[in-house]
Amino acid sequence: MLSRARRWWWCWLLAVAAPLILVSPALGTTGELTVYGLTGACAVAAVVLGIRLHRPDRRLAWSLLAVAAVFVAAGPLAWAVAPDVILVPGPGITLFDALFLASYPALIAGLALLADRSGVSRWAGLTETGVVLCTGAVLAWVLLYDPYVLDNPAAHPNPVVIAYPFLDALVMGLAVRLIVVQARLTHPHLIVLAAALLIAASDVRYFLQVTRGEALDGAMTLSVGACIGAYVLIGAAALHPGAARLDPVPGARVSARRSLALHVALVVVSPLAMAHSLFTDRGPHDLGPHYLSVPLTLTAIGAVLLAVRMALAIRLAEQQAASLGRALAEQAELQESMRRMALHDNLTGLPNRHLFDERLTLVCQAGQRRGALLILDLDGFKDVNDRLGHPIGDQLLIEAADRLGRLLGPGETLARPGGDEFVMLLPAAGIAEVKARADAVLATLRRPVEVSGHTLHVTASVGIRRLAPPAGPDELLSDADLALYAAKAAGKDRQELFDPRLRREQAERIRMVERLRAAVDAGEFAVHYQPIVALRSGASVSFEALVRWTPPGQPPVGPDKFIPAAEDSGLIVALGEWVLRQACAEAAPWHRRHGTTIAVNVSPRQLAEPYFADQVRQALADSGLPPNALTIEITEGVLVRSGAHTELALSHLSELRADGVRVAIDDFGTGYSSLAYLRDLPIDILKIDRSFMPVDPADAQQAALVRAIVDLARSLGLTTVAEGVETAHHAELLRTLGCDRGQGWLFGRPGPPTAASIRLSAESTVGIG
Repeated sequence: MLSRARRWWWCWLLAVAAPLILVSPALGTTGELTVYGLTGACAVAAVVLGIRLHRPDRRLAWSLLAVAAVFVAAGPLAWAVAPDVILVPGPGITLFDALFLASYPALIAGLALLADRSGVSRWAGLTETGVVLCTGAVLAWVLLYDPYVLDNPAAHPNPVVIAYPFLDALVMGLAVRLIVVQARLTHPHLIVLAAALLIAASDVRYFLQVTRGEALDGAMTLSVGACIGAYVLIGAAALHPGAARLDPVPGARVSARRSLALHVALVVVSPLAMAHSLFTDRGPHDLGPHYLSVPLTLTAIGAVLLAVRMALAIRLAEQQAASLGRALAEQAELQESMRRMALHDNLTGLPNRHLFDERLTLVCQAGQRRGALLILDLDGFKDVNDRLGHPIGDQLLIEAADRLGRLLGPGETLARPGGDEFVMLLPAAGIAEVKARADAVLATLRRPVEVSGHTLHVTASVGIRRLAPPAGPDELLSDADLALYAAKAAGKDRQELFDPRLRREQAERIRMVERLRAAVDAGEFAVHYQPIVALRSGASVSFEALVRWTPPGQPPVGPDKFIPAAEDSGLIVALGEWVLRQACAEAAPWHRRHGTTIAVNVSPRQLAEPYFADQVRQALADSGLPPNALTIEITEGVLVRSGAHTELALSHLSELRADGVRVAIDDFGTGYSSLAYLRDLPIDILKIDRSFMPVDPADAQQAALVRAIVDLARSLGLTTVAEGVETAHHAELLRTLGCDRGQGWLFGRPGPPTAASIRLSAESTVGIG
């Protein structure tokens, strides 16, 4: 589109301007005026075409310039056709005069609207236009009307001729204003300025010829041609590609230098013109009121308008300064808000980890020897989130933060690093006060919390680390976290003060995980089997598979040491799968010969794996062990927790039970002991924890507990297995109470597969069972 517009522009200048200058004078007065009229019509067409091509921002302004060109084009055509038509006989106003005069309102309005003021009010633009008008009128009066009309009694021009200088003054003023106040100056603006200069020059020449009484034939057509040429330039400006719609420039402002030059000129020109008039008109009659009143009045009006313009400029500057002040205040407020968001927890409004680290660092740098750092988290918070949803969990955190905040003293900090963890910095408290504050934390969090119709009971575990140089922030946080871990391991809902042994134990756990990972890769594990016997017959009906670790050349590592490390590190998944496959493979021959089954413990981490059920099926298929010969032993906690992992675990157990695999609850009575899951969940066997076995045969209370569990299981159709059977009294009591099976040292300790094979063979020989 741009190259096409350029072609139109050059074609216009070559096809219209050249004939205007070169050909028309040779056609005679009538022919020359006709060419001028047709050229003016072409100028109208050029402006209309430019509007359609470029769709400029200020289409109304260009349209008004086209209207002005219509009247100007009609003027020479009217003179060529009917030069003697007088519209107003007295002053001698011809049709030609009326048409040219009619072009000025449209021309003036178009020039006024063509300016695009950026950052300036409409009133400021109006006052500036008035000042330009007054200044131009003073110049026209002093330089043209006074010397050539007032001082020349013989001159009797018609009112149209007298009006031309004043109209031209306004046209030139608006053209100059267009250049000065335009924020982005383009080539079309400069072309329009050249057109305005040409119009003023032609009108001044015509005015001087008329007031001097000179012949008008050739000079008149020359003035008309100059005016038509000005509109040719306006047509070229409309066709120029620079007239196209421009994208707004953010923050565009009027050139301060051009604006200053205009205002200086407006201030200086009128007084200079008045001084020139006083200097040249020295006669007494030349200084009469009727000679000076008009320029003085115009100068005064211009001065008032200029003062108004200055006041508006000051007001605008104040508004901009106020707006800038508000913007700066909003920016500062936004920055402060962003800083607060960056340093505070969005949910509770407490300081976050970053801000807490800053404050803890300052305390450490000060060499603080009193005070302590407390880390705490909510016991069972995950269960609340899983059972009731995160919105309820969020409300619980907000309430916990509010309660903890009330326990703060001056200079102390409570922060929420994330999750359900909170940290408290007590920089001036002694150790006795710190422990008392920790007890207060535990007590306030024990109180029930009412959230959306739910009564929540949660507790907290607290780890304490005293402030003592040269410990830095990272060491303090790490040690407090170890104390928190120890508090949870000790039963939760308690506080634990950091002791250096905790660091040693952590190092041991880390080393244990490293050794464990190497042992899994090296195959240092074996599976031992403990018999489960039928209490009435004494026959071995099943074996529980128990993993054992005996590093080469080293003493055995107890399960109580490596199983927790395997759970924490995730190695239990690989180790558990290996135990399952090994137990199935070694138990398959026993089942074929003696009908015994195998029980394998399964970790919650294994049940959270998406392919656990497939792994069990694959182990059974590879070993040839039928599904009904395998029992999966799980703990109570796997079934009472809710959430995606529990749903997956239940899905695995349900699928396997449908295949024939049985499910046993291990260590029943030590965990949640919910009667609901015994009724609703996929369970076949109930294993009574060893802690229920009475140490004293006279302990009637323990016996009553065992009886209650056995009766409950029998009513639900579950098989009962008592663990920890170590004495004959235990065995006899269980038989009396109706327990189905027993497991313990009385019947046999865990041993290698060969021991299990020998036991089964011996029982088969003597005919047990």
